[in-house]
Amino acid sequence: MSNALSNVPRALSAYLRTHAERWRTGSRGSQAFLLLVLSALVALAVILGDLTAVVLPVALWFLFLMVGLMMLRFVPLVMLTVVLSAAAVGTSVGNDFKTGSRALALSVFAVGVLLAVYQSSRQRSGLPMALSEAVLTQLRDRLQRQGVVPQLPSGWRSQSATITANGPSYAGDFLVADLRDGRWLEMALVDVCGKGTSVGPQALQFAGALGGLIGALPPHELMAAANGFLLRQESDESLATAVHVKVDLVTGDYTITSAGHPPALHWHLDHRGWSVDNARGMALGVIPEADFTPSRGRLKPGEALMFYTDGVIESADKDLDGGIDWLRDVALQAVDARGFSGLPRRVLKKVPRGDDDRALLLLERQPLTSPERTAEALA
Repeated sequence: MSNALSNVPRALSAYLRTHAERWRTGSRGSQAFLLLVLSALVALAVILGDLTAVVLPVALWFLFLMVGLMMLRFVPLVMLTVVLSAAAVGTSVGNDFKTGSRALALSVFAVGVLLAVYQSSRQRSGLPMALSEAVLTQLRDRLQRQGVVPQLPSGWRSQSATITANGPSYAGDFLVADLRDGRWLEMALVDVCGKGTSVGPQALQFAGALGGLIGALPPHELMAAANGFLLRQESDESLATAVHVKVDLVTGDYTITSAGHPPALHWHLDHRGWSVDNARGMALGVIPEADFTPSRGRLKPGEALMFYTDGVIESADKDLDGGIDWLRDVALQAVDARGFSGLPRRVLKKVPRGDDDRALLLLERQPLTSPERTAEALA
């Protein structure tokens, strides 16, 4: 007997977990089950109120309405509002219904029902409000996971930071990276036109396409394929800028290919300053035969490459060249203050708040005497 009783909570937990997983799919069956449960709870509340001779407050039906708005799709929500309206009016029949306060509460409830139905009808995803938020969260998490640079061999370090415009975490700036044979590192920093949640699905789609191509095509062909991908999209605003770098982690030789992106910066150890890279090219999604002129160089120990999006350097009070000069000065001060450690976040904190996403990527070839490399050698 005791074993049977101890299994009841476990069985109930499994039952609820199963239905919660079904609800997350948004299926008709799960929606019908949830509507049945809510309707049964409404009926139970009416019965208990009648048995105890308690006049149920209209606020109780508001609570059911809010739960339904969050968890039900449009048609089940409409059916729930019919049940709730009947319960609200039915429990108000009598002398209490004639009072001004009760009539006013019912009128406010009717307005709430109309607003809830209208809001649910505007859900273009066809999912309940809570599930729509979960989809956006998964979209953001996938973008962030794709921007993780693989573990680099000894002597190399990458750092990045992103700040989205106006708070949302669905930036149009993203990073894809690939490491082949422990030697060939490729990274692409992309800025998709648009801001906030509206650009999230487009950025995710483009990130998936680039993630499948990077490392499989030479840099020039990769940019050409990305350009063709955006040109095939139905939207007239499928535009993006991008910068791609391929680095030989043995020799330090690199190739930078730019597609309308702000120029990369190269930290030179000999004169302790940032030089402007000369890779140039047309933005992606503009014309079919886009031209890209790559640049080549070598990272020596103690040097670094910095890539960034236009939100870092553009502002109303300075042009592109002025923004680049400002970034070179700020990044120089950051290196002089604390070296390269945490540089992307420290630089982005200096950027005035604006209406564009901001991303910064740093690739560093550590000096032979760096504390990190010394610790690895001792280990």
